[in-house]
Amino acid sequence: MNEVSNINDFQSSPSGAEGLAGLAGHRGLYFIGIGGIGMSALARYFHSKGVRVSGYDRTLTALTQELEAEGINIHYEDNVKLIPKDVKLVVYTPAVPAAHTELQFYKTNGYTVVKRSDVLGTITKGSFNICVAGTHGKTTTSTMIAHILRDSAYGCNAFLGGISANYDTNFWSNEKDICVVEADEYDRSFLKLSPDVAIITAMDPDHLDIYGTAQEFENAFVEFAGKIKSGGCLISKFGLKRSNNFNTVKHLTYSYNNSAANAYASNITVRNEAYIFDVVAKDWMLTAVHLQMGGLHNIENAVAAISVAKYLGIEDQKIKEAVCSFRGVKRRFEYILKEDNHILIDDYAHHPEELKALINGVRSLFKKRLVIIFQPHLYTRTKDQADGFAEVLNMADEVILLPIYPARELPIEGVNSEMILEKMTLKDKHVLSKEDMKHWVRKAQPELLVMAGAGDIDALVEPVKEILLEQ
Repeated sequence: MNEVSNINDFQSSPSGAEGLAGLAGHRGLYFIGIGGIGMSALARYFHSKGVRVSGYDRTLTALTQELEAEGINIHYEDNVKLIPKDVKLVVYTPAVPAAHTELQFYKTNGYTVVKRSDVLGTITKGSFNICVAGTHGKTTTSTMIAHILRDSAYGCNAFLGGISANYDTNFWSNEKDICVVEADEYDRSFLKLSPDVAIITAMDPDHLDIYGTAQEFENAFVEFAGKIKSGGCLISKFGLKRSNNFNTVKHLTYSYNNSAANAYASNITVRNEAYIFDVVAKDWMLTAVHLQMGGLHNIENAVAAISVAKYLGIEDQKIKEAVCSFRGVKRRFEYILKEDNHILIDDYAHHPEELKALINGVRSLFKKRLVIIFQPHLYTRTKDQADGFAEVLNMADEVILLPIYPARELPIEGVNSEMILEKMTLKDKHVLSKEDMKHWVRKAQPELLVMAGAGDIDALVEPVKEILLEQ
């Protein structure tokens, strides 16, 4: 049986939570790439339904260890001898190489093999869905929306692309048939979803290895907006390039501080390294909103989340209390150290616009010399965005570039971190190995240090913290 017919069979299965869990039955599911943030959320979903779940990942991480502690069996070697042969469904992420031995075994031996996006699309087929898409901002915005719904007792199921600091998970369930979903544009995955409310935070070109051109990338977001169910609503960042192409009856816009948008922030002040602001809309206003997480861009994300909550009819005071108690997302402007002599911030930023927002956010809160350690993610992204990375990194006082994290890619000749370095005009800039970077930190003892990237730089955060604490 080929993969396409398997997917068709799978998608004709019962929709919604109980239907799909029932389909898996006692034979269970196997996840290839189970340690991915989206994959682990799905694994936790099925595990919560009593389905037998197991999986493979190439790397032992804190997240895979958490899954194992929850009762999910995981191995870390691509070895057919280690895989279960009696599973009902095999789920894989597109980040897994096509030649992966286990994946090929399941595909060529009659198993139902489906992408993560197919599973998520089927789970949410019959629910009320709030889907958050965008090149950047989608993880924080979706997590904030889900937190507001949970904290206010409105209720929701959440499939998130990051670990909520409030709940230390990327998934939770609720008896209400309402889902908050991070809508991932990679591999066109978000086109499998059926939003009732769709949020688009940004459309800056990315994943051009998949889409080819910036226009084709934008076309996918236009198509995503077209997936909104009849009677639904689109909430998009004000000023998006293709907003005139969004074909939907109800379309609201939001902004950081542009009063031409349907909702925007006003009277922004900083107090004790937190933000206080009003949210002004055409027919409502929310005053004195407290946001405890750093980054001016997160004020804009909060405006988007608050706009969704107001659209759903949640009470003003409950919204304000929820935003005030929101602790953010791990690796999104996350404080690792916050002391008088050392501030260490960890962030997932891996696109020039994300780095720009991160730097502006740090500058808005601290008047110290800013050092950034950045690990480029993917050869293709580095090749496509090298000029943008160089321009943005020049905004720091000193930059250390680590070697490129390849993820799913093979090297591209001539594409490396030096490619960014050579385009930078900043005086204090270096390309260092991971070990040399640690030696540099030990010697330099920077007061304000930001570590950014979507690769394995997160594994270096704790060692760097310990080095700083040694002093």
